[in-house]
Amino acid sequence: MTLDDLSSHDSEVVTPISTEYKGVRLWEPPPNSQGLAALLLLNILDNFPLKAAGHNSSDYIHVLVEAVRLAQTDAVRYLGDPDHVTIPLEMLLDKSYSHQLAQRIRMDRCVVMEEVEPGLMTGSDTVYFCVIDSQGNACSFVNSTYMGFGSGLVPTDCGFSLQNRGASFSLRRDHVNCVAGGKRPFHTIIPALLTDSATTSEKPVLLAALGVMGALMQPQGHVQVLLNMLEFGMNPQQALDAPRVYVQYDHTTEQWSVNLEEGVGQEVAEELRRRGHKVNWPITGHKRSQFGRGQIITVGDWWNPSVNQADPPSRVLWAGSDPRADGCAMGY
Repeated sequence: MTLDDLSSHDSEVVTPISTEYKGVRLWEPPPNSQGLAALLLLNILDNFPLKAAGHNSSDYIHVLVEAVRLAQTDAVRYLGDPDHVTIPLEMLLDKSYSHQLAQRIRMDRCVVMEEVEPGLMTGSDTVYFCVIDSQGNACSFVNSTYMGFGSGLVPTDCGFSLQNRGASFSLRRDHVNCVAGGKRPFHTIIPALLTDSATTSEKPVLLAALGVMGALMQPQGHVQVLLNMLEFGMNPQQALDAPRVYVQYDHTTEQWSVNLEEGVGQEVAEELRRRGHKVNWPITGHKRSQFGRGQIITVGDWWNPSVNQADPPSRVLWAGSDPRADGCAMGY
């Protein structure tokens, strides 16, 4: 990195990307972020009867795990700086493409997939918050220096450290995310918004501001929390509290593993092992931090199955804050 790299760089306004799922539209940041991974994951899962499978059942988690592996493999294959590489977003987000991916999933066993590109590390030192005001304006915000204290470099008299997102570049010359001067790396931070896809006006109706911190757990967390509300009728706090699944690729062993938080049944863990998954269960104590740390504010109780959806939408704000980290939900 040179001084010219920094002096010639300007912040820019980007257009979010989105996909529709059962009457709602999830909005994520575009490349060079991993927002695409969350949308791909949701599109693949749209091909399965998740509600009928049951929350955190062996069938539900098996499908989720296989879908995460497919979505994450594609995200790592295609994502980089859109100013330097062509990313086929339209093709990747087409429902017919996710249907093709879904057909690769077998219910009786896990499918062998190609390895994920080495070099994508996990990290922390991320903060997420969301705010919705009385006028309906919303902010979904993530800030992260990456890997604890970022680069460890503190500009003189500034009092903050410089970020270290360049650690997520690839060193493979033929990779879309290969390191180069004046280039932005693949990054993991993805604040999200949810709107009503049934709205006919040009201005969509806001349903929620949400986010789940935690490196490659973020798209997995977004989708699990969203499904908890949409498919299983949980309120925002219940959706954050519920036990989670974290699908992880180990670059040392070149194996995928499935980490199950305490609260997932032992019989589920055993059935997943029978289907060929490498399962770590139960994950307890401080190790639960790997399952992310989220915040949600919803506009109305659209997630409540007992609410008559024909009634005018409620303007009451509901909020939840993840018990796995510091945070709070508050009105003022």
